Amino acid sequence: MGAGFAVGVLGVLILSHAAYSTIQYRSFLKITDEQFSGPPIKVVIELIAGLVLCMWAALTVPGKFLSILPQSDENRVVALSDNLDFVIFNHRGKAFPLSVDAKLK
Repeated sequence: MGAGFAVGVLGVLILSHAAYSTIQYRSFLKITDEQFSGPPIKVVIELIAGLVLCMWAALTVPGKFLSILPQSDENRVVALSDNLDFVIFNHRGKAFPLSVDAKLK
């Protein structure tokens, strides 16, 4: 449990408090028979802060981004999984040629 996870929990708590504040404000407006035109500015600032914290945590908690290039050394299979029942080598991909010599005109 690192700092990113704690920041994510804090962001969720802030968003929850902003939602509760908005519900409480709407019920107050119903009691006073006023129209709801939007949440107060304090709630909007709280929503933006909670969103920023949650987005930062979502980007930092999962870990390091990996390369999507197929020739990258990070993508090499070091060992096969223990369950080989789901490994399929005979599939429709073998119908496609290995090299496509299509030229655009």
